Amino acid sequence: MINKINNLSQDKFIEVFGNVFENASWIAEKLYAQKPFRNFKDLSEKMLNIFELADKKNKLMILNSHPDLADKTKIGLLTTDSNKEQNTAGLDQCSEEEFEKFKNLNQKYKEKFGFPFIYAVKDKSKIKILNNFKERVAYDINVEFIEAVKQVKKIAGFRINEISKK
Repeated sequence: MINKINNLSQDKFIEVFGNVFENASWIAEKLYAQKPFRNFKDLSEKMLNIFELADKKNKLMILNSHPDLADKTKIGLLTTDSNKEQNTAGLDQCSEEEFEKFKNLNQKYKEKFGFPFIYAVKDKSKIKILNNFKERVAYDINVEFIEAVKQVKKIAGFRINEISKK
């Protein structure tokens, strides 16, 4: 598998890895320049490191590329990865009351922090997601920025893992 990845053209490589970090193909471009990779773990560590070393402005760009969770008006318009992740967590199956709770929390959160709530929803229930949302909306901006970055890295890790299984 890693030999196949190492032999991909730059365009194909970016097509495969360009959305590991939501709408941030620039990370895949930087990663491509670090080929060849010894194994998938090496690729993963290098990709996460590119994000980790990015300045706050670029991290904020990535945070702001993430969609709101359970936004009824956007379901189906998300990136393939985000759509799959939210649907797997059942966020496309919310009741009207749950959609309203998410809508209100999304609005409150974005007004306070200036970026959308980000949570690695894989293997999480709607209740767990809502409870985490309610808890984090009360955080200090600095604490929440660190947590949002941590969640982005978790999401990227899940996405890299999915690619490794193909």
